[in-house]
Amino acid sequence: MTPEERLQLARSVFADDRFAALSGITIETLGHHEACCSLALDERHLNARGVAMGGVLFTLADFCAAIAANSECLPELHWVSLDSNIHFLAPARGRLTARCTALKAGRSTALFQTQIESLDLGKTVAVVETTMICSQS
Repeated sequence: MTPEERLQLARSVFADDRFAALSGITIETLGHHEACCSLALDERHLNARGVAMGGVLFTLADFCAAIAANSECLPELHWVSLDSNIHFLAPARGRLTARCTALKAGRSTALFQTQIESLDLGKTVAVVETTMICSQS
């Protein structure tokens, strides 16, 4: 399967993730245990201070980690989040990009790190560490 076919397969499989789809998250790239997703923030994503709600950043990171973890088993989905830890570094505004990579991928557990950047601000706004577990183990 070509990289483009694999990306289209991921987009098709994860289209069933309704909350991410309703949030406006797009899968940009997919690789071996890595993924990149984007989100253009709009009014529905903002808190009373006019910046992205923390849950929006967490949703973006969680979705991106799920794609990265399952990148090698599509169209099956064997990996699920076991635990996550988010570090908010700056208020998020504008267009966001989440890049997730595996720090360690074993047979039954894996650790992923997702960095969320605000393209408009030119800085990292959050870092998320996610432990995944393989439901097929």
